[in-house]
Amino acid sequence: MNKKVVTFGEIMMRINPKLNYRFVQANEFDVTYAGAEASVAVSLAQFGINSYFVSRVPNNEIGQCAINAVRKYGVNTSYVGRSNKRLGIYFVEKGSSQRPSKVIYDREDSAIANAKIGDFDWDAIFEDAEWFHFTGITPALSQSLAELCLEACKKAREKGITISCDLNYRKKLWSNEKAKETMSILMPYVDVCIANEEDAKDVFGIAAKEADIESGKLSIGGYKQVAFELTKRFGFKYVALTLRESINANVNNWSGLLYKDGEVYVSPKYCIHIVDRFGGGDSFGAGLIYSLLNKFDMQEAINFAVASSCLKHSIEGDFNLVSVDEVLTLSKGNGSGRVQR
Repeated sequence: MNKKVVTFGEIMMRINPKLNYRFVQANEFDVTYAGAEASVAVSLAQFGINSYFVSRVPNNEIGQCAINAVRKYGVNTSYVGRSNKRLGIYFVEKGSSQRPSKVIYDREDSAIANAKIGDFDWDAIFEDAEWFHFTGITPALSQSLAELCLEACKKAREKGITISCDLNYRKKLWSNEKAKETMSILMPYVDVCIANEEDAKDVFGIAAKEADIESGKLSIGGYKQVAFELTKRFGFKYVALTLRESINANVNNWSGLLYKDGEVYVSPKYCIHIVDRFGGGDSFGAGLIYSLLNKFDMQEAINFAVASSCLKHSIEGDFNLVSVDEVLTLSKGNGSGRVQR
């Protein structure tokens, strides 16, 4: 039987101007559907994982569009519920050169934000599951969702299921103080903590020394200490960090590190010419989940996760539509981009 992974969170409609038009220029927009946990589920389905996405959407055609968007890529949506509430929306303006990308949320009072204890049968959802994944975005949406995340984590722990969480701090959704309060309750249940360079500082006040994110200066030693402090505080088995050096909106250096038992494993660094950076962290998380589920050694695991997310940056939309073979080819050193005939 294929390994079963469950993800839980919001799926939204993504609306963005075509090409690199600004919002105020645009007369037409592209529509896709995505959300952090949905993106992880899609990535894992491409890797051959039995991938389940749990959420709630409106009981109308727009809700069905959101379900179809992940189901067509092989994700099981049996546990996506329906309600009379709306689908969240986020607007994306792609940056270019020194102009950064911009996100505007319109997701208040969404179907999933109104979900509450009792809406999901976790015993049925977690049957035969090996892994449960959520992000810090989900408990940020409402107090009832924070309670649902805790309920799911307790049930997953009871069943011996590995739990991962991407901290994914979003300042437009909640304050540092509220994030720290809520995530500190959830983190003791988490086995694998995933974050970017800023999340640990924004949520828990743990900052990397000798690093300056705005100037693109990173410090491997500093981030190893961040991983150590996170592990000491919450008892994680693994901490994985993505490391983004933003040269400009189009060109980033991309790497990552994995921390376990006092040892740190650093991936190769890729210089990425970006097509679409949204979903980059989610594709990293999916790559890490896949590699750990399949018992890669630590160096192979971080190499696979970073290569997976490197490839995502070359794909329009939030979903990482690449195969295991494509990721392995890159992670083993073939990054020339030559035409495959």
